[in-house]
This record gives sequence, C-alpha cells and structure tokens, in this order.
Amino acid sequence: MLSIRGLVKVYPGPVAALQGVDLDVPMGMFGLLGPNGAGKSTLMRILAGLLEPTSGSVRFNGSDVLADPAAVRRTLGYLPQDFGFYPHLSGEQMLRHLLVLKGVTSPHGLKALTTELLDRVNLSFAAKRAVKSYSGGMRQRLGIAQAIAGDPKLVIVDEPTAGLDPEERLRFYHLLTELAEQRTVLLSTHIVEDVAVLCPQFAVIRGGRLVARTTPGAARAALQRRIFEGVVSPADMPELRATRAVTQTLLVEGRHRVRLYEPEGTPPPGFEAVQPSLEDAYLVLMRLGELPGVEQIDATATPLDRRTPETLGARP
Repeated sequence: MLSIRGLVKVYPGPVAALQGVDLDVPMGMFGLLGPNGAGKSTLMRILAGLLEPTSGSVRFNGSDVLADPAAVRRTLGYLPQDFGFYPHLSGEQMLRHLLVLKGVTSPHGLKALTTELLDRVNLSFAAKRAVKSYSGGMRQRLGIAQAIAGDPKLVIVDEPTAGLDPEERLRFYHLLTELAEQRTVLLSTHIVEDVAVLCPQFAVIRGGRLVARTTPGAARAALQRRIFEGVVSPADMPELRATRAVTQTLLVEGRHRVRLYEPEGTPPPGFEAVQPSLEDAYLVLMRLGELPGVEQIDATATPLDRRTPETLGARP
C-alpha cells in the first residue's frame, strides 16, 4: 500500500504545485488523471525520491519514502514523462548502461538480464538497432524495461502513452496490465482513455488538489440521464454555451453534435439522453469540481468557474 498524507510542494514564486494531497494507492493499477499543470509530475517525482516536498509524508509498505529514499528506490521502478536515451547506442547497450546506473545485478549476469528484459517488452528484434531509429512506442517499452529491472514492487509511469499511435498505445496497455498483476502501478496521465482502459480505480487532480476518487463505472453512472446530445447550428452555439453546460462539441459528418450536462435532466428541445462517457465525467469534474453521488476528496477545492457553464466546452 502506498500512503500519501498532507503532501505539499511550493516552488519559489511562490507557486503551490501540491496543496495537501491525501491518497491511498492499493496493489494493482491505479490512475491519476488530470490536465497538464495539475501537479501530476510533481507528485510522481516526489514519490520517486527525486524531489523533496515542502511538507507531508509518503509511506510504501510501511517504509518512509521521504526519510530514506535510497532504500525505497530498491523496490521502485520509474518511467518519467521525458526519458532520455543516448541515440547512438543500441537498445541492448542502452538498457545495460541503465542497469549499471541503477545498481541492478543478476546471478546470470547483466547480458542475460538485458536479453530477458528486452524479450519481456517485445524488443528482442530491435536489440542491436540504434535507439535513434526506435519509434515512440519502442522507446517507451525500453523505458519500461529499465523500470521493471530488479522486480520492483512499485512502478510509477508518468504520461506513458502521450504521442503514441493507436497500435503502439494498445501494445503498451497490454504491457502495463501485465505489470499490475503482482505489484502497485501508479499511472499518471491526462488521457481519459488510458484510465478507462486500464484502471479499476482512479483519482482526479486539479490545481494541486485531489478532486475525487472513484471508479470508471461509478463516474459514468453518476451522469446517467444527465448527459444529452443533439445537433446545433454554428449560429446557435454562442447562446447554447451561455445558457447550458456544454461538455463536448463534436464534428460528425460536417454537423456539430453537442453534448450537454443537465443536472436536472431537462435538456433543450432536440436533445436526447445518451450514455455518459468517462470523458463526460472528467470534464464535469474539471469545471464544476464535483459529480452527483461521487465523494469529493478535498472539500476546500474551489471550482474553476461555477458562474460560466459555457467554459465546459473547452477541453482541458
């Protein structure tokens, strides 16, 4: 169990990147969902022992992460958002170099371990190729190979699927799911699909505060009979945004299809109830700070804008 209590990080300025985060993360896959700049990467770096918080505590399986980060790193695998490689090295050489830096050993030697890790992330075919020739997904898989070296009990991945094409993303999903079977995997992302596909539980962070902790199913259920969709002409959009809570505007076959959040279940004429998506739930949480029937973690979190529901139309 990863236990976070009262975590605060204030940068010079001052800029409060984290404002009292409390969160328990169980074994398995857990998602941390939020827009860019919400504090996700700051939190991930603190958990990885790379950044010192202003205050608060972090414990993993009883060990104090902040008091003894070196000890925790021996049970930690970390894939940061921006992972640097030496482009002229082959995948095999790069991974072996990273294993040496991490102090990972194997009774059969580093060469055998490197081969085993590359096979596990499906990169054996490219072991001799220069890293500069790797696709974005291949580089991410190489990053995961170093993260799981030493059989860590906690794996932290920060924005792992950003920039991947659909095929590479699906391949990465399967890899992360496999990793989560016997360890805690904390997935930080701004991509709603990542959470919908991978995470039985997730928390939403906004402005350095946790807004809610829930499940994809519960988040969607909270919006049943509250999400409506209809076709709207461009000329009518300004008035609709001014009077209704628009969650999404979609261009389908040249027509503007608009999704609305109606808490009382009374849409304007021409709109019909549709099945809520996790993206609907996320956008409502981002703008209003709450979902009906979903417990709000931080009661002091201030909604971004309760007075202008039209801001719901802007994607985070």
